[in-house]
Amino acid sequence: MLTFTTNSRTDPMPDEERTAILADPGFGKTMTDHMVRIKWTRDGGWENGELLPYGPISLDPAAGVLHYGQEIFEGLKAYRHEDDSIWAFRPEANAERLQRSARRLALPELAVEDFVESIKVLVEADKNWVPEYGTGETSLYLRPFMIASEAFLGVRPSHEATFYVIASPAGAYFSGGIKPVSLWLSTEYARAGEGGTGAAKCGGNYASSLAGQVEAVAHGCDQVVFLDSSTHTYIEELGGMNIFFVHRDGTLVTPELTGTILEGITRSSILQLGSELGLQVVERRIPIDEWKDGVASGEITEVFACGTAAVVTPVGTLKWDGGECTVSTEPGETTMKIRETLLDLQYGKTADTRGWMQRLV
Repeated sequence: MLTFTTNSRTDPMPDEERTAILADPGFGKTMTDHMVRIKWTRDGGWENGELLPYGPISLDPAAGVLHYGQEIFEGLKAYRHEDDSIWAFRPEANAERLQRSARRLALPELAVEDFVESIKVLVEADKNWVPEYGTGETSLYLRPFMIASEAFLGVRPSHEATFYVIASPAGAYFSGGIKPVSLWLSTEYARAGEGGTGAAKCGGNYASSLAGQVEAVAHGCDQVVFLDSSTHTYIEELGGMNIFFVHRDGTLVTPELTGTILEGITRSSILQLGSELGLQVVERRIPIDEWKDGVASGEITEVFACGTAAVVTPVGTLKWDGGECTVSTEPGETTMKIRETLLDLQYGKTADTRGWMQRLV
């Protein structure tokens, strides 16, 4: 297991300024005082980690990440509980997904225990940035990422990589509160293709979703939903969230993993929670017409999206070129039950019987 040296900031943000930010943190707007860095080389492997003052990264203009997009990242949250302890939700699952992403992007794999320790080191240093318990859906958002840092021009895997963790206090992802969002069905763009990087958490997948998101906003929608790139028939995911459908017989359905869909930590947790709540959980390919027809017939009673940032978000309307359908104008009962179950666990309001929570501080 790696060890970490500490170089604490000599000029941390004053308490008064930090308190004002935590009162209304938004999402991803302000970074904490420190960051973690771990370097890797092909010949030497992983070096011991460092806690450093947060600040700009120095990169050679020829660094591989800038030219060939060789980078991956993760996203998870730290939650303050009523006893003032600070916890993370399934961080080892994020570590394992980062390893899968690394294999796909030809980057080095960081051990699970070193990933988790890097999170602990940063949260311990910046624990005053974790919002107080009872202040709504507030948390400290953690962003681990890895980049190809070798300076070279040539299409091959980088011989050097650097792993970082930064953090930002976060409020509710959707500032308007819990209300159904509208989705635009993208038929011109695809998020990922067969054999590509769709199952990895890398920046290229998000970059490819942005044109669809711009299109969604232009049509008055909050988010975009993508179809498979081969047949343009099957539902895959949103630009940054997985999607679920609740049927009137109590079945909970989500698109199966095909190699083009990101395996969300929240998604996998909901699959288990759904079964525990008495729902029949199904993973399968879902034609887009099933969504449209299911809403029209009443077969589909609720739709929701999920992800680390937004947790569980009800979906109301699907719009496409030439039509739209609305499943509900209010959050559904099953959607809210799953959402509350997750949040109560994350904030320590209910017992963790599954071993999903890990104490950081």
